[in-house]
Amino acid sequence: MLTPAAVKAAQPMPRAYKLFDTNGLFLFITPSGRKSWRVKYRLNGKEQLAVLGQYPAISLPEARAQRDGLKERIKAGGEAAQIRKPMTFAELARAWHEDRKGRWSEQHAADVMGNLERDAFPVLGEIPIGAIDEPMVLDLLEAVESRGRLATAKRFRQRISSIFAFGIARKHCANDPAAILGRELQPARPARSHPALLTVEGCRQLLVDCETVGARRLVKLASRFLALTAVRLNAVRGMCWGEVDLDAAEWRVPATRMKLAKVKKDDANYDHIVPLSAQALQVLRDVLAEIGHDTHSLPAAEQLVFARGAAPIGEGAVRQLYIDAGYGGRHVPHGWRASFSTILNETMKTESDIIEIALAHTRKDKVKAAYDRAEHMARRRALFDRWGEMIG
Repeated sequence: MLTPAAVKAAQPMPRAYKLFDTNGLFLFITPSGRKSWRVKYRLNGKEQLAVLGQYPAISLPEARAQRDGLKERIKAGGEAAQIRKPMTFAELARAWHEDRKGRWSEQHAADVMGNLERDAFPVLGEIPIGAIDEPMVLDLLEAVESRGRLATAKRFRQRISSIFAFGIARKHCANDPAAILGRELQPARPARSHPALLTVEGCRQLLVDCETVGARRLVKLASRFLALTAVRLNAVRGMCWGEVDLDAAEWRVPATRMKLAKVKKDDANYDHIVPLSAQALQVLRDVLAEIGHDTHSLPAAEQLVFARGAAPIGEGAVRQLYIDAGYGGRHVPHGWRASFSTILNETMKTESDIIEIALAHTRKDKVKAAYDRAEHMARRRALFDRWGEMIG
């Protein structure tokens, strides 16, 4: 049983936690130190949760009185017993995710759900959506900001707001507590160029040093493949075996995973074809050996190449590999595109246009861009073969 002194003395912890009183009443403490009274009860044999209000606006004796009143109304079969159980935040968020995921790549859908499961569900997951207010959501966003992830916090707010808009449209809730919080967030830092190594020797040494780090083998292979193909990291994380033609030495990246204008999912005209050098092919053979396959028994077409179970390797896994290898602040995963462009433009000056096509940089004329990507394949293949020899 709680005491007023224990309630007052409760301190925040890295994760939200509960201090239980009696008869279902408990105090919920968020990482920011916000405290609220909640009570568990059963209705028609199923466990329910009611949010009574925040401490110290509601004292311990007042919370107990509210709990007892609620229990009495339920026992008498009064108004509280007639109320249909509202959706919790986690239930609404999962329904929103299910509705939206058909518009996203599998990798992006996994990232969005991972963000919710890591940052939102531990705090808001069990709370009825109608009981969630602006301070609760602000606590979540400030927790993300406290990790230095200012841009991530802004995207997180937009996702939460979209979840509530989804609920409002379907009459599950009446307001969006995330809508007005954008002005409360810290401004994102000015965009900076990505740190990148700009010499062949430096690139080679990074790949060598990564092999000495105690990271997962698939993360190291993903890093090497990223370096050899100079694509964006999300393209590698979402790469499936069905996109690879080992005989033709090509990887067809669906347009929906490239940073291009929005296109239909089945419009292959805008797919980005990456010629695979001998070194890149060897990485894929090493992956097959790692997962117990060979080139004559490829995994299922939809299976991810660089995966942890059914999910892609983590967003920060390759970046952390570089930090652990001693390259923090000197090179990041996206930096390989700058390395590729700078070094090849210096050594193959006549191929600058082909280098741009190889990097899949967006063009205004989409039809011409699709034509060029196919038309110059031989020159692009020579480019990637040369790059593979340089750093591989």
